[in-house]
Amino acid sequence: MITHLPILQVITPLMAAPICLLLNRSQLVWMFSLLASGLAFLISILLLQQVMISGVISYELGGWQAPWGIEYRIDKLNAFLLLIISGISTVVLVAAQTSIEKEIPKDKYTYFYVLYLLSLTGMLGIVATGDAFNVFVFLEISSLSAYALIAMGQKRQALWASYQYLIMGTIGATFILIGIGLMYQMTGTLNMADLSQRLPEVAQTRTVFVSFVFVIVGVCLKLAMFPLHLWLPNAYAYAPSIVTAFFAATATKVAVYLLIRFTFSVFGLSFSFTTIPLQTLFMALGLIGIFIASATAIYQKNVKHIFAYSSIAQIGYMIVGFSLSTVTGLTATLLHMFNHALMKGAIFLALAAVIYRVGNVELNHFRGLGRQMPLTMAAIVIGGLSLIGVPLTVGFVSKWYLLTALVEQGWWPIAVLILLGSMLAVVYVWRIVEVAYFKAPLDENIKVKEAPVSFLIPIWTLVIANIYFGIDTRLSVQVAKGAAQSLFGVSP
Repeated sequence: MITHLPILQVITPLMAAPICLLLNRSQLVWMFSLLASGLAFLISILLLQQVMISGVISYELGGWQAPWGIEYRIDKLNAFLLLIISGISTVVLVAAQTSIEKEIPKDKYTYFYVLYLLSLTGMLGIVATGDAFNVFVFLEISSLSAYALIAMGQKRQALWASYQYLIMGTIGATFILIGIGLMYQMTGTLNMADLSQRLPEVAQTRTVFVSFVFVIVGVCLKLAMFPLHLWLPNAYAYAPSIVTAFFAATATKVAVYLLIRFTFSVFGLSFSFTTIPLQTLFMALGLIGIFIASATAIYQKNVKHIFAYSSIAQIGYMIVGFSLSTVTGLTATLLHMFNHALMKGAIFLALAAVIYRVGNVELNHFRGLGRQMPLTMAAIVIGGLSLIGVPLTVGFVSKWYLLTALVEQGWWPIAVLILLGSMLAVVYVWRIVEVAYFKAPLDENIKVKEAPVSFLIPIWTLVIANIYFGIDTRLSVQVAKGAAQSLFGVSP
């Protein structure tokens, strides 16, 4: 059984999806989906333990040896991502049954869980596979499910947001497929480990350069990296809240993983950062994204939009760490991926609870919620403090590593800009705090109850994790640093 863990990681939610259609009873479907996601989370824990102890795990499908057959290859990097994705999925699903009552028609409940599990399958498959074409296949499974999930939103704008994402996502996926096809043309292989050996032999050809550009641009579209981010704010704002909580905490992390995997593992550090001036370009785009997205967030009147633009800014921090092409910089990026999943998972789950009780996340409707929904608002505030990078939260840890990485390379001006970017986060977080705690409710006669326990348990699970990993950083730093070192070929 242990030897089959890599394939079980992906097959578990995949097989659960059609079974949900057969069950077709909301309570049973929810419980079965939660069980499937929980099993995937358990498998990811076992895989991470095995990788940390024994090293890289290679699983060959159908008995065909790599590179001829399809290989699932689990190392420290993707084991870390599998843990994040399946863990967040499980926590979010705890609140799903309650959340969808107010946002999704009853006759679509079963379809919601089926699509959710298929999207989870796609993300896990993207991360687990060692085959470049399989990346595209799983990317399409995840994306098509995502388009449908976003379109389930209550407002008509959800259809437009889904259509926007469909267009941008299809362009991104097409670019990735073209890039993979060009790599196959030059090397005759789709196995990523084999590609890393063969690409250096043809690295100076125009075809490889073009394939690199196609793959990177395609991934950046999926990542919603500035200036290719236009689909993300509306997708987050108009999707059902539980869908936003899941995607905000996982989808962009998968795209960052692909960016790291293709640049460091497939094309190689020398080609990606020496032959092509990727460092300067990504450093500039990351910084511009931080400031423009944060400034835009300040002027939003919808709290979902505020945190959607905040996500674009946080992607900028990850990109800055990535662009440094150092162990410390990449460690900062991996830590921020983990930390951002905890922050945004908690925040968007709390916003789902607000919609459940209030029916609206316009900033004006947050008046007095600090007193009416104290636990829910406390979670949003703690998540906001983590976005700023306040000590004793996970946000501080990853930003500390990012600043350390910049200082190590002598990038003092960039380090100052990172601090200034965090100050912008103070402004948009304070706007929410001011309205929720220092302004009277719109109607004193309407009594708003605290969120149900089914919301508070997953919300505060993530909030407590936010604080715990902000204080005890040993585990998260050990795994992130180990993954970064393995990509650079450095011994721990």
